[in-house]
Amino acid sequence: MRTVATLSGSHGTMAGCSWSQAVHAENATYWPLSARLPLGALPTAVPCARLYTRVVLGEWGLAAMADRAELIVSELVTNSVRASADEDGRPRYGDAGLPVVQLRLASDHARVLVEVWDGVPVPPAPRLAAPDEQGGRGLALVAALSDRWDWTTVPGWPGKVVCAELRSR
Repeated sequence: MRTVATLSGSHGTMAGCSWSQAVHAENATYWPLSARLPLGALPTAVPCARLYTRVVLGEWGLAAMADRAELIVSELVTNSVRASADEDGRPRYGDAGLPVVQLRLASDHARVLVEVWDGVPVPPAPRLAAPDEQGGRGLALVAALSDRWDWTTVPGWPGKVVCAELRSR
């Protein structure tokens, strides 16, 4: 069973994976650094999210973690963009227009938390890709690069959030 908590902060109310929220709930100073980037659920969101991650981590003095974080962000944003698209790869426009993917980064100077939000409640599904397949390894890559990752749905919101935590090595 997945549990979720909700927080209020400088970026409004956000909920996330239970373990990331438990750290927030213990003491908000555990994640004193936070940045958020909303993106249209388009293929161009992926390079924007990667660049944003690299710049933010550089500003935070965490450039040594940027390569791993950038790859994780790339895989999670790609999954969210694909989940937000129809079978032909076009965004599923709804009443609110273009679907949105939210990237949130947080850090306590030793760890980086990556959260990627989308409006689709379908869980991320790890799969075993054939050796000659070009895709299908994203979540395995996220698991290999992060210290832990998870996903959850958010009460009162139609989507999900996928979280990954990286620790400095």
